Amino acid sequence: MPLKNVKLGIEVVIHNPDLVNLYGCEIGDRSKIGAFVEIQKNVIVGKDCKISSHSFLCEGAKIGNGVFIGHGVMFINDLHPRATNPDGSLQNEEDWEVAHSEIQDGASIGTGALIMGNVIVGRNAMIGAGAVVTKNVSPNKIVAGVPARVIRNLPSKIDS
Repeated sequence: MPLKNVKLGIEVVIHNPDLVNLYGCEIGDRSKIGAFVEIQKNVIVGKDCKISSHSFLCEGAKIGNGVFIGHGVMFINDLHPRATNPDGSLQNEEDWEVAHSEIQDGASIGTGALIMGNVIVGRNAMIGAGAVVTKNVSPNKIVAGVPARVIRNLPSKIDS
């Protein structure tokens, strides 16, 4: 199992542990991780989360409690990706700034969605399959599309 410097809570389930890549991250109690998932350093996943197969959570992501992440969801933490610096030297970790993203408690992210850096997905919000989230999503909203936009409100009683 490719786990390196990972803090696992109690009753965490990792499906096909030989087919995941987790390093330098923290996974909360009772969370479930699917096959072919990569979770990078400094990512915090809350309690009671489900992260479906083929998803990628890059450095700078913070996942609240009770969050669902569908198959093939990608988090993006580099807003200006480049292979080289202006002087032609190859970039390394010191040459870029991590763009953070936060998924708040109870949110759901549909299959194949892209979560850009520097966004917050609010409590109990729902992201449609294939959406590209480029801006903050307010709590109790359903967003979909490219770029993602509000298509419906959820009842606020879901917040309790």
